[in-house]
Amino acid sequence: MRAAAWLPLLLALLFLPAVASAADYRIDSARSHAEFSVRLLWVRQIGGRFTHIEGDVTLNPLRDTAVVEATVDVHSVAMTSARLRRWVLDPEFFDVRLFPTIRFVSAPLPVRALDQGGPLPGWLTLRGVTRPVQFRLEPASCTLRRDTTCRIEVRGQIRRSDYGMNAHRTAVSDAVDLGLLITLDAAAR
Repeated sequence: MRAAAWLPLLLALLFLPAVASAADYRIDSARSHAEFSVRLLWVRQIGGRFTHIEGDVTLNPLRDTAVVEATVDVHSVAMTSARLRRWVLDPEFFDVRLFPTIRFVSAPLPVRALDQGGPLPGWLTLRGVTRPVQFRLEPASCTLRRDTTCRIEVRGQIRRSDYGMNAHRTAVSDAVDLGLLITLDAAAR
């Protein structure tokens, strides 16, 4: 009986760290986007832009490392051609009906990397497949420890076949160039 009395306190202590680590910065969806490009028929470059990204950056208690979590709304993709847009939303590519979002979660990143740039390892979930990735964080002119707004740029490349996008391999390159241009705003506390 005495053990049952401790259970609510134990549960509260287990969930306390999650509450204490609320986001320090939020992705400003209106001023952020993700872009991609692939080679078509090995000659022409085609690309698109995802216009809706949401997410957070959470600093550790010492404020020297950060974890980035970003979710991209696949349906927000904009392309130069309505036909191409429909094509990339179909099951052979993004399959927006089954997989409406793309998600990235970084490994803890030293905050000083904002000034210097450098590797940004993490995990990308696309079409229900989660794989480790390594992107590159470009040097930024902001400091998360004191700035209320920060603009960051991330670049990288993935293979679409790693995420089950195997259609049209003779016409569309397997390599996909990615870019994220993100504006972070300090979260209200």
